[in-house]
This record gives sequence, C-alpha cells and structure tokens, in this order.
Amino acid sequence: MRSTRATAAVERLKVRTSNPDYSLVLGADGQFQLVLATDAGRFEKIGAPVALDEFVAFVNGYGPQTPRRMTKSDVAFEKQLVKKSS
Repeated sequence: MRSTRATAAVERLKVRTSNPDYSLVLGADGQFQLVLATDAGRFEKIGAPVALDEFVAFVNGYGPQTPRRMTKSDVAFEKQLVKKSS
C-alpha cells in the first residue's frame, strides 16, 4: 500500500501549524493514524485509525486552514455572480 498521499497530507499539516512534531503511524492492518510527539518523548494519538482516503481527508481538515488565494479575476467573477443572483 502506498502512503505517499498520507505523508504529503501530514507534511502540509506541519507547514500550516508550524509544528514539525506531527507524524503518521501505519498499523499492521493498513490503517493510518495521526500522532503528535510530546515533550516527554511520547506520542499523543489524534483520531482513530482509518483507511488512506479517510486519513487524508481528516488531516486536510485538521488544524488551521490556509486561506484561499484570490486573483483579481476571481474577485471580479464572484462580484458578477452576486449581481446575477440578486
């Protein structure tokens, strides 16, 4: 089983939170779980062990979210959508 997507999701979480202590654990049953290293050298389990797709969705929704980047074209398009719906 490939865990590249899971690893990439955890790396994005590390960047969003500015905390390099997040990691993932892959169980013998193929389930993924997010863990956070504590100061005492232990790991705090976050969430339950889940399959790959559920894990990626969980990690992407966990912690602070990055604001969506808006270009001038995006802003103009959204203004047009508001005008047409009113």
